[in-house]
Amino acid sequence: MARKAKRKFDPRAFLARVDGGVTVSNYRKGQAVFAQGDLADSIFYIQQGKIKVSVVSEQGKEAVVAFLAAGDFIGEGCLTGRPRRVSTARAMTDCMITRVDKATMVRTLQGEPKFSELFTAHLLARTLRVEEDLVDQLFNSSEKRLARALLLLANFGKDGRREPVIAKVSQETLADMVGTTRSRVSYFMNRFRQLGYINYNGDLEVHSSLLDAVLHEKPQTIKAPR
Repeated sequence: MARKAKRKFDPRAFLARVDGGVTVSNYRKGQAVFAQGDLADSIFYIQQGKIKVSVVSEQGKEAVVAFLAAGDFIGEGCLTGRPRRVSTARAMTDCMITRVDKATMVRTLQGEPKFSELFTAHLLARTLRVEEDLVDQLFNSSEKRLARALLLLANFGKDGRREPVIAKVSQETLADMVGTTRSRVSYFMNRFRQLGYINYNGDLEVHSSLLDAVLHEKPQTIKAPR
């Protein structure tokens, strides 16, 4: 008798069965899931859509920390005892998100090994991403940083999945994420389009050729206006 295929753990279905402390909400594009300074009392699991995580300094300057998509968790800092949110999570597209109370999350992680394994894998992936971002900022040109940011937004290399069409992302947001000026982002975006790496007409489509270019350290650094 053929062995039955092992069923993949479904966190969405699992959380729907948790007794108490779990709610599901829809967020419109541009709506905040939580804001910097809010009480940190829950974890969020993204079922559908994309989320931008950003931090605003005392001087009012915004820095983009991460872009997250379906299958990611946000707000996990509350598990470390952090009382307030240190960042803002905002919907980039229409989203469906599961909110889990802190106490429920702790109980579930202690009692459900498969869910705990999934959450741990998420934390490890986020840690690696932060390390890669730091190396990217320290050693790569702004052009290569932009190329990597676009690939991350399109989910290239994430569990074999690819979402080449990205919701509208402003050049200001990309500049914040890359750590450069809008004029340089505009210059490189036009360059990528000319080379056939992207289609950019308001909506953004990223092609696999951009991934090849980054892996082979192409395109070469381009002198752009400061």
